[in-house]
Amino acid sequence: MNAPRAWLIWTIGVLAYLVAVAQRTSFGVSGLEATERFHATAAAISFFTVLQLLVYAGLQIPVGLLVDRFGSRAMIACGAVLMGLGQLQLAFADAVPAGVLGRVLVGAGDAMTFVSVIRLVPIWFAPAKAPLVTQLTGMSGQLGQLISVVPFALVLHSAGWNTAFLALSSLSALAVVLVLALLRDAPPGHPPRESAQGLRATGVTLARAWKQPGTRLGLWCHFTVQFSGNVFAMSWGYPFLVSAQGLNPATVSALMGLFVVTSILVGPLFGTFVARHPMRRSAMVLLITAATALAWAAVLLLPTRAPLWLLALLVVALAVGGPGSMIGFDFARTFNPSHRIGTATGIVNVGGFVAALLTIYLVGLVLDILHTSGFSGGELYGLASFRIALSVQFLFLLVGTVLILMTRRKVRRQMAAQGVHVPPLLVSLANQRRRRVELRRERLAKQRSSAP
Repeated sequence: MNAPRAWLIWTIGVLAYLVAVAQRTSFGVSGLEATERFHATAAAISFFTVLQLLVYAGLQIPVGLLVDRFGSRAMIACGAVLMGLGQLQLAFADAVPAGVLGRVLVGAGDAMTFVSVIRLVPIWFAPAKAPLVTQLTGMSGQLGQLISVVPFALVLHSAGWNTAFLALSSLSALAVVLVLALLRDAPPGHPPRESAQGLRATGVTLARAWKQPGTRLGLWCHFTVQFSGNVFAMSWGYPFLVSAQGLNPATVSALMGLFVVTSILVGPLFGTFVARHPMRRSAMVLLITAATALAWAAVLLLPTRAPLWLLALLVVALAVGGPGSMIGFDFARTFNPSHRIGTATGIVNVGGFVAALLTIYLVGLVLDILHTSGFSGGELYGLASFRIALSVQFLFLLVGTVLILMTRRKVRRQMAAQGVHVPPLLVSLANQRRRRVELRRERLAKQRSSAP
């Protein structure tokens, strides 16, 4: 397909995803206002996001199957409609059950968007471009978080709850119009989608995607590097920085902006790395995991509030996890045939959001237990309490790392059976260094031989 048309289709899909990210992260910015509006505990506030993510994660595999069957255009439009209705419901909610219903609708619509947009990439772009375009998709979508951090937060604090959430609902209406008017599922001449499958055929497709070790490696990569940034951006980052670290809202907004900018800048670098070094994708994921653990340890082990520069480093480390998690989708793309990419992508996308919802709930539960026991001294969001509650993340980082290493072994055994051998990283680096030395010697020999 001609490049301008492909990029137009991609742009419309990314705009819809950008709006979805804004809807997804808006509640994290309004956590303190929600506590007052709904007269809720920390566990109740975390339940809003937990249930939203539970719906999102639970729908990923069904959505993957549906997008393979009905196409991206229909799924993205349906998702935008659901998110608009959810934010409309939340705008007028004044009790926890009504608010939770709104977030459930947002989670359902959000679940339909990303997988559908990612499915457009291998259909409209050449394989060599796919890793970079995939990273650009995730990077561009993160601009949606800037909408929730800056304009939405300003409207929320100046015009109030109702106006802010009504504005977000109108964004989804705009996304519906653009998608239906301009987005197309495939270029002319592309093979048509498979005809409707029965339950047995659908089950076979799902089973084959799951049995592929590359799909599971993508799942555990996504599980490990994505959740901590989501926990921070969608739920506990804002209360932690304001109440526990004592930062003013303007400084917190700047740090959240740094989160988004870092994701945008790092994304293309990861895309280029994956395209050039496809055999080292899991090594990059493990490096990001180690950086995330070290950053949290540096902040949480301090006996006092962290300096601003250290909090900025934490934000940068967490932001890198978003583009890093996109590597999981590259595993799904390269280890599955095109007709199964939607299903495989849905399986991978479950990982980080399941880890995030479990972590968000456990953090809220620990905060409430510490508050009820008197440990927090009557301060629900105190520094000492947050230091303990946020430490549950280390458990998920450890579990994810172990599962990545176990699954990677299976993937490499499968590749070896096909004649593709991946040398250990140190051996590979030594070979590269030796090749560079040999090339340098050859150039010097040529220069000497051509000298008079």
